[in-house]
Amino acid sequence: MNATPVLELREATKKYAGVPAIDGVNFALIPGEIHAIIGENGAGKSTLTKVMAGVVQLTSGQMLVEGREVHPQTPNDALKMGVAMVFQETSLVPTMTVAQNLFLGQENFFNRLRGIYIAAQQFLQSLQFDVDPTAQVSLLGAAKKQMVEIARAVLHDAKVIIFDEPTASLTPEEKKYFFDLVYKLKERGVSVIFISHALEEALMVSDRITILRDGKHVVTDDKANFDRARIVQSMVGRDLSQTLYGQKKMHVRPQGKRVLSIQNLRMAAMVKNNSLSVFAGQVTGVFGLVGSGRTETFKVVAGVIKRDFMHGGEVFLHGKPIRYFVPASAVRDGIAYVTEDRKIEGFFETKSIADNIYLGLLAKIGGKFKLVSRKAASTVGEHWIKQLNVRAINKDVKAIELSGGNQQKVVIAKSLVQEPDLIIFDEPTRGVDVGAISEIHDLINRLADEGKAVVVISSYLPEIMALSDRILVQRMGKVVEEYSALEANEEKIMYAAIH
Repeated sequence: MNATPVLELREATKKYAGVPAIDGVNFALIPGEIHAIIGENGAGKSTLTKVMAGVVQLTSGQMLVEGREVHPQTPNDALKMGVAMVFQETSLVPTMTVAQNLFLGQENFFNRLRGIYIAAQQFLQSLQFDVDPTAQVSLLGAAKKQMVEIARAVLHDAKVIIFDEPTASLTPEEKKYFFDLVYKLKERGVSVIFISHALEEALMVSDRITILRDGKHVVTDDKANFDRARIVQSMVGRDLSQTLYGQKKMHVRPQGKRVLSIQNLRMAAMVKNNSLSVFAGQVTGVFGLVGSGRTETFKVVAGVIKRDFMHGGEVFLHGKPIRYFVPASAVRDGIAYVTEDRKIEGFFETKSIADNIYLGLLAKIGGKFKLVSRKAASTVGEHWIKQLNVRAINKDVKAIELSGGNQQKVVIAKSLVQEPDLIIFDEPTRGVDVGAISEIHDLINRLADEGKAVVVISSYLPEIMALSDRILVQRMGKVVEEYSALEANEEKIMYAAIH
């Protein structure tokens, strides 16, 4: 590495309550490179990048930009030094237009709105970004919001742009577009750092890869010297290749009692005459492309959304017809829905781990008057933290302060504390690292072994293949094929989902 690093960390350490989140990490970013940072949840990835972006400050160690030691105290300080971060949750102002967000903080007092729109249009065209500068940000999709974030960083002459889980909420088409944008940034001489749990993405897009484990630097090497097995082993310190999407299923669990039956379900344009069954003691995998109505079908079951009032079909739980108008009714009947969007729907981010889990229990109890017991919350919290191996300093840590995989475990614990008979997991491992994926898969299998009826909705085919006893394929709002895991293969499933 001959060039002076555009950004460098030396012996970087950050401690929270005396516990190091990163510990003596050395990191160097070469001008114009794409550098992936990978690690399990709690490995220190987000802390490391937040130090670079001025969100948090080092306890000890140095940060250098182009060979000069710097001490950014805020993201604005870092931006002035040429370091910008595009967060998982967009930092755009949703009620403003694209152009207003681009020039936020740079407006001259007498600037006319028309002038801002013309300048924004010209700038977006220079980047070949197809975004309307007059559009309100709240109306944009995830990919276009990302384009605005990138454009804003380039407009501020960022030499380094950091992405935290940039593809977690993107469709396959949007992901391709995002990677094209990253390559364009590289062509402009911008250095790109990105955190991703999708190992294939890191292997595809990056020039170099750095792996962290337990807050320490494990290895940095050229992409060509890595494969999936080496990355996984470096991340977790053990070989997970046989347990994680490893071998084809050799046996399936037998069908128990029919727990759920759906007949001719309709919900607006998303679910059309859908019929399916779910059995106790099995994992029923539900696969389909975006827009196939998978999530909507099971949100109807869980009372999150309502089916059509007229000709909406029928839903039976343990043979009895059900129609829920609120999720609380479904919870009391033994249905748990683990949402795909944990940040918006899954937990109360400012409440502690223990409080979040206890609130799940209170939802099951029902009634108008619920006595909140601090002692009970603490006891319940400690039990489930231990059960699901939630990694946190203590049970009083706020949910928002946890890594993605540990947040997901809290969401799952919040549902399992209700002792449901039917558990619906919607994208259970999205944005979750490889070690936590293994733990969540083990939990799903354990629930089915205990006789629970388990549904796993996933857009990741290897996950469906690894977990399911039965596989239902949805297309255009209804189930079109059903396979036993013994007869299924990826080609059959994908063919059914597309044709």
